[in-house]
Amino acid sequence: MKFPRTYSLEEIAKITHTQFVGEPDFPVTGINEIHVVEPGDVVFVDHPKYYDKALESAATVILINKKVECPRGKALLISEDPFRDFNKLSVYFKPFQTASGSISTTAKIGKNTIIQPNVFIGNNVEIGEGCTIHPNVTIYDNCIIGNHVTIHSGTILGSDAFYFKNRESGFDKLISCGRVVIEDHVDIGAACTIDRGVTGDTTIKEGSKIDNQVQIAHDTVIGKKCLIASQVGIAGCTIIEDEVTLWGQVGIISGVTIGKKAVILAQSGVSKSLEGGKVYFGYPVGEAREKYKEMALLRKLPELIKKLK
Repeated sequence: MKFPRTYSLEEIAKITHTQFVGEPDFPVTGINEIHVVEPGDVVFVDHPKYYDKALESAATVILINKKVECPRGKALLISEDPFRDFNKLSVYFKPFQTASGSISTTAKIGKNTIIQPNVFIGNNVEIGEGCTIHPNVTIYDNCIIGNHVTIHSGTILGSDAFYFKNRESGFDKLISCGRVVIEDHVDIGAACTIDRGVTGDTTIKEGSKIDNQVQIAHDTVIGKKCLIASQVGIAGCTIIEDEVTLWGQVGIISGVTIGKKAVILAQSGVSKSLEGGKVYFGYPVGEAREKYKEMALLRKLPELIKKLK
């Protein structure tokens, strides 16, 4: 998430009530998670395991819970609780806005777009031309929808990321301030849920087609001309490259990449990144031909056991 203007390190320290290490006028332009940080961003880290990754990342301001040597060209914000103080920035720059009606007066809707009854469209939503939004669709604040997009009944765009820190008092939520971005000529089926990014965008690129009852989690990027069948579940920060096909009930763990033109057959479980241009099946997922051979051999096990007796 980019700030509306460039802030100084001192200003950000005052918002978060933290100590800063660096020049008071050091420029700060936004906040982001570690996988999408850019120069000028604040990133938080609260576990020694990830200190080096954060300090060596593209982020130029590190919100951290230990006094460490500040890398050259960067700045530090020293915090007792970086998770909490990162949330302060999210709330400050993207506070929750209540709705004043079923279609916000700040929403922008293009020519020849059809909005059916009982649709909710939140603040600052942008919808392009020639779209069809069917009944009971909910589009949360700040979502961006391109031209010639169809969204079927009961689908929800822009709900919060499923991202929590386990504390003794219970689960503490990382506040979401990102967006959902749907590009041109995308079809989204009924009863789908697409969560917004924590700080960045969850993106569905041009020409992709999504069946009913699909869950796409925060910060995931779906490439161009992908086909995603019913009841697929995709965890956060996943990259699905162009022209990938996911058949029914495929489950994908967070943070992996599925290569271009890969095909994953129904009910497969993906726990690692996969090369493009191949067909996959099973759990743990593997190349389909090898998995079918394994299944054929397993069927012969009872017969082999009898022979050994």
